[in-house]
Amino acid sequence: MKLRLTALTLSAALTAIAGEPANPFNGKDLANWNLKDKSKGKWSVGEAAMAAANPGTLEVKNGGNAMINDVTGHGKGCDISSQDKFGDVRIEIEVMVPKGSNSGIYVMGEYEVQVFDSDGVTKPGPGDMGAIYGATVPKVNACKAPGEWQKYIIDFRAPKFDAAGAKTQNAKFLKVELNGTVIHENVEMKGPTPGGLSGKEAPTGPVMFQGDHGAVAYRNIKISPLK
Repeated sequence: MKLRLTALTLSAALTAIAGEPANPFNGKDLANWNLKDKSKGKWSVGEAAMAAANPGTLEVKNGGNAMINDVTGHGKGCDISSQDKFGDVRIEIEVMVPKGSNSGIYVMGEYEVQVFDSDGVTKPGPGDMGAIYGATVPKVNACKAPGEWQKYIIDFRAPKFDAAGAKTQNAKFLKVELNGTVIHENVEMKGPTPGGLSGKEAPTGPVMFQGDHGAVAYRNIKISPLK
């Protein structure tokens, strides 16, 4: 009886989380976000543009509604993750990556969709824009030029667990679109990709943006439950 109650409680909790849309970034501040290393935190809110004098970086101006990692290169910043946690979701998000820069969208903090300046690449590889890092490459290169805003739509099923905590179903990227082009469908994840928050799987998790590989900006973050 105790096991049944535990299972029902877990199911109800996940339903409640999945049933309440949450957009963790308000476009004004980073109050709902955690820095991995506060001493290296260069994230701010403003208007982003690729710097003319140094196109591998971003200029930050007041008045915008983008979350910006204003760093000059690899190892100069840190990752940032939402305090809110999610299960089965659709993530809609716009991203700007300057020339040669690198970041990543970690669904549940553990499964990375690569963000990279892959403009002009004819055959995308495992580190290019749109790759599910460590798992599979995108069908095509749908990347825009550096400094342009680009849009991802990610439909994702979280891994499932029984009442004892054993995994019963792998996580899956149902569909990933980049700039209106489908680049992944039904990619099953046997485990987390490298570089995540904990390297462990769970029923829910935050959204994390990689911030220790280069400058990047994110805006218009919309997270909706999948039915």
